[in-house]
Amino acid sequence: MRKWLPIVVLGLAQFVMVIDGTVMNVSITTVVSDLGTTVSAMQLAIATFTLTMAAFMLAGAGIGDRLGRRRTFVIGSVIYAVGSLITALAPGFATLFVGWSIVEGLGAVLVIPAIAALAATNYEGRDRAVAYGILGGIAGAAAAAGPLIGGWVTSEFSWRWVFAAETLIIALVILPLTPRVRDGARKAAQGRFDLVGVLLSAVAMGLIVLALVSASTWGLIRPIDPPVEFFGFSPVIPIVLAGLVVGRIFLAWENRLADRGGAPLVGVDLLGIRSLRAGLSAQMILYFIIAGTFFVLPLYLQTVLGLDAFESGLRMLPMSVAILVMALAGSRLAERISPRTIIQAGIGLASAGVVLLIGSITPDARGTLFALAMAVIGIGLGLAISQIGNVNLSAADESRSSEIGGLQGTTQNLGSSLGVALAGTVLFIGLAATFTTNLSSQPAADAGVQAAAAEATASGIQVVSADQVDAAVTGAGLPPDQVDAVVQSYEAAKLQSLRGALVIVFVVGVLGLLLTGGLPREPLGARGPPVD
Repeated sequence: MRKWLPIVVLGLAQFVMVIDGTVMNVSITTVVSDLGTTVSAMQLAIATFTLTMAAFMLAGAGIGDRLGRRRTFVIGSVIYAVGSLITALAPGFATLFVGWSIVEGLGAVLVIPAIAALAATNYEGRDRAVAYGILGGIAGAAAAAGPLIGGWVTSEFSWRWVFAAETLIIALVILPLTPRVRDGARKAAQGRFDLVGVLLSAVAMGLIVLALVSASTWGLIRPIDPPVEFFGFSPVIPIVLAGLVVGRIFLAWENRLADRGGAPLVGVDLLGIRSLRAGLSAQMILYFIIAGTFFVLPLYLQTVLGLDAFESGLRMLPMSVAILVMALAGSRLAERISPRTIIQAGIGLASAGVVLLIGSITPDARGTLFALAMAVIGIGLGLAISQIGNVNLSAADESRSSEIGGLQGTTQNLGSSLGVALAGTVLFIGLAATFTTNLSSQPAADAGVQAAAAEATASGIQVVSADQVDAAVTGAGLPPDQVDAVVQSYEAAKLQSLRGALVIVFVVGVLGLLLTGGLPREPLGARGPPVD
């Protein structure tokens, strides 16, 4: 137990970080009611939470190199606990926004890279493979179980209890046990902290993630409801391109700083390591699959099947269990099978599970097929996740682990943002187009109804239940036959659009396999400490 206590501490911190966002997503309507705010305001809070982490993740890794990984882990955990407490006690939206979106986000950017670095410090060889399998399994299981836990606590008690519990876990368990986690070597500071690099990386990541998380409401190409337009087009692509340009400037600055003997925020030479590039690419694909699938699932379970948050979590439980079990099993396989084989098999299985899930998206729910899809997706994700951390951290010397941890956190956020952006864009654009097409084929829907529907969906359309559509249309004064026509057209369009969003997840998952060719072709589990 003494041997594995460090990974228990790090895994518990990982669990808290991952489950936090899923709880806020599943509790959004209750939070809106309790705080007297709006859904759009909460969407802003969720987007800002993601932005904060993406924008400052590399800075958090750099601070870890300066202060030491364990000290940074402690500081970040304290900041996160304070943010959780502010969120739990929030009397209104403004306080919640500061506590959750800003303070917790800043705490996370210190903790997440430190988790990766400390795991590399405390374990090596086969034990490191097992440790990273545990961390990956915990992350995946927390993401899958978050709706179940958050839904139950919110329904039975209050969403505030989740954030209060996070504060207590950090204060009473994580912080007291942190001295048992061994700190590691860190790079000697060669100059002043790279504030220019922090600014450039924050602007680059901030622009990219802002555009991606807003794509479903702004529109990817055709504008839906953006704050501004660029020559009649959505601002998403231009903002992403601007972020990429700033990112290129950031890399040039880091190279220049290194050439002058300074201390860059991240060593650009790391991106020249083929196995690390492939590992980060695989990680981005995995989190694309997770985020895209998790975006679609609650909408199907709650607006089509009419399940509440807790019941939705129960339906997703096979995925959560499979991720955790296979992450642990995958770490054992690393002794005999190459990471390339395991990760490619994992991404392939997860993609195959998405195909099964597409087949289960029906009005009456094919329960057995749905459960099988959840299990297959979970098996695939668990296998792949079990290898990613070890592949990435084995690509360079242990003293670079904070930098690699920062790169991992950045790719996770980018993958998640891209998954939500593409799946959401396909869903909302497809829903609007398919709804109007379906309605035009309904004999009971006259030209006036069709024109009204086209006008109503021109600036975007929401995913709601059949009862909500029925109530809205009935309230507009339409006769029963036209109400039925609108509801049937909408429900058919919703199912088709949900499937379409999952098709995008499948396509990206399969194409993503092309980016994994640089993964190690020999087992890493039995290796000793990596060398630069």
